[in-house]
Amino acid sequence: MQLADINLNDMDRFQDNFPHEWFTYLRNNLPIHFHEGPDAETPGYWVFTKYDDIVALSRDWETFSSERSDPEAPTGGVMINEMPAEAGLGAMMLTMDPPKHTRYRKIVMSAFTPRVLRLFEATVKRRATEIIDTVIERGECDFVNDIAAELPLQAIAEILGVPMEDRGKLFDWTNAMVGSTDPEYAVSEVDTINAQVQMFTYANELALQKRAGHYDDIVSEILNSEVEGEKLDEMEFDLFFMLLTVAGNETTRNAISHGMLAFFDNPEQWKLLTEHPEHLNTAAEEVVRWASPVIYFRRSVTKDIEYKGHLLKKGDKITMWYPSVNRDEDVFPEPFKFDVTRSPNKHLGFGGHGPHHCLGFNLARMEIVAIFDELTRRMPDIKIAGDVDRLRSNFINGIKRIPVTFTPGVKELD
Repeated sequence: MQLADINLNDMDRFQDNFPHEWFTYLRNNLPIHFHEGPDAETPGYWVFTKYDDIVALSRDWETFSSERSDPEAPTGGVMINEMPAEAGLGAMMLTMDPPKHTRYRKIVMSAFTPRVLRLFEATVKRRATEIIDTVIERGECDFVNDIAAELPLQAIAEILGVPMEDRGKLFDWTNAMVGSTDPEYAVSEVDTINAQVQMFTYANELALQKRAGHYDDIVSEILNSEVEGEKLDEMEFDLFFMLLTVAGNETTRNAISHGMLAFFDNPEQWKLLTEHPEHLNTAAEEVVRWASPVIYFRRSVTKDIEYKGHLLKKGDKITMWYPSVNRDEDVFPEPFKFDVTRSPNKHLGFGGHGPHHCLGFNLARMEIVAIFDELTRRMPDIKIAGDVDRLRSNFINGIKRIPVTFTPGVKELD
């Protein structure tokens, strides 16, 4: 391995399989590295690959800003927090710094309080059972679309008050926005914008319905919540709707999918979990560490600063690579060992730290536990039955299809 072998702009390489060997080399030799842009017209960017550095940068939002990203300087991937402000995305929480970010976060936190999630837990468990019921008699399915995608979609639809029959729309819109670099989706910039417009129109209609009636649900609570006398306006709610849909759908779906692949590659861990379901909670954490569904986030440097001997200039772009930090040898003993009993497990699996710590992580953990609880009980002999189809992206560590087989069983719910 040599530095010349590493090209983080090469999305085809990411589609083949995540290039962990690149990041192992960088962690051990160049943990802070300046990488060229994808072409001569595009500026390069700093690459940070060590755990402690990413934690430090994420906490220092005044120096490493989420708000000041330049849409004309992409790093080779499609990122929500790099979309132009003219598209109305300047009011999305991903593209905010405190104190503005703090205000919005306080409003939407009402969807993720421990009280709300405790009430929601029985619903998540029931839906996990229903999802397995839909395929259990067949003995085969596509794990990603039939199982992994369904629970996050249904959970997000439930939280947002979206009818279950419309959840497919959420799936298609997020694929168009996040998977636009994959030839299968073959979406242009216009298609991506159209998907945003369709989602915003849907969110507007939903908000009008909730505001016009008297609903006792999470969306109504968010719409009516105030911080310092202010509520979310129309565009702010639209952006919250989009953020929760994309983040809640893509990340958890891919965590579950990568988790199943990890179990296929480590059958002794699957046997351990099926025999000892008390490890489900630590297994969920290990699944997220292993999957690292968000590959990187980007920040902009707000002032000239020297960091560990490197001069970072105002306007420079920095990228924080989460699959790398979640394999950091200085933090995780035997980082390339998939271990469902791993504890402690201080992973940064969904990206974000400091002010941008993932709002929905407790919900995601609940979903992962619920689906693997069903799988270990009802499909203990599940096996991979064909080629894995991966997403072409260096932003989302995505999987599109995993064919599986299992011994047919019976439904548990009518």
